[in-house]
Amino acid sequence: MRNLEKLSEDELEQLFKIAFKKVSKTSIQFKQDTLLYFYAYYKHANDQSSLKVIHQPENGEELVNAFKANALFQIRGLSPKDAKIKYIELAEKYLGDLITDEINLMLLKKNKV
Repeated sequence: MRNLEKLSEDELEQLFKIAFKKVSKTSIQFKQDTLLYFYAYYKHANDQSSLKVIHQPENGEELVNAFKANALFQIRGLSPKDAKIKYIELAEKYLGDLITDEINLMLLKKNKV
């Protein structure tokens, strides 16, 4: 992938929000493990990756919560910035040109400044 680390925090945040919006609105059916990575990267990027239980789980929520916790555990060493970059890269992998054009435009603007 391209060097997204060159982007400023504001530029990266803008691109992250675009990627989130496009992933949220797509009709593509992601595999469960891919959805878990999107979930974990998003939560970690927004500093929401604590593993606290706020209510008593019901009807299989324990299993879902366990998978979510495992996904968060797997990326615990990433910084929030790296989690945003991973989220954007994952979005690009599955959405292709829907997000690649946005990335290229952002990097092009960065190189002109």
